[in-house]
Amino acid sequence: MLNIDDIRAALARQSPVADGEFGPVQTEWNDAAVALIFTGQGRDLSLCLIRRAEKPGDPWSGDVAFPGGRRGAEDVDSYATAERETEEEIGLRLYAAQRLGRLAPLTIRLSGRKTRLRLFAAVYSVGVPAPAFQCNREVAAAWWVPLVHLWDVRHATHLRVSTESAMLSYPAIRLPTGALLWGISLRVLTLFSDAIGRPLPHLEEIPGIGR
Repeated sequence: MLNIDDIRAALARQSPVADGEFGPVQTEWNDAAVALIFTGQGRDLSLCLIRRAEKPGDPWSGDVAFPGGRRGAEDVDSYATAERETEEEIGLRLYAAQRLGRLAPLTIRLSGRKTRLRLFAAVYSVGVPAPAFQCNREVAAAWWVPLVHLWDVRHATHLRVSTESAMLSYPAIRLPTGALLWGISLRVLTLFSDAIGRPLPHLEEIPGIGR
């Protein structure tokens, strides 16, 4: 697997940083940002994942995700949102010196339909030892998951979701806890894997959506 220097160099070779900026506030878009946070050293890296608290009316209730949330009025860029939300949700303060780079934004789709939400992702390394988590009420649990586990095809699976018109099958990764990483969070991880030149062996084939 990769080390932190590999990840930093790969992200630096991407498009200009503007791809990771919010830019002017636009009423047609709702922006959000998440943090991909690594701990460990050498090639022994782990990634922070959370499980969101169950909440009626929340389309991501109970899902596995990365720390993050909606852009605040005071947030000047996606780093600011990712760092503020991470501290609020899991009690982990991130610093500019820990930034490795950013990914191009994703336009979020729900059940195959485009929304007005754009999701940005900022990448960090917090070194060792792995920091502890202090989850707020929005987060049911948080874990450090070994990177080698996420790339191991033996943990590939699918999640079947019933809608009013069809039964849909979504690719997923089974975590050591038994929880499933799928949907938007798997799309973010897939985007990261493409950016570093190490595609996941779990192709995301959401019905009606090209990768």
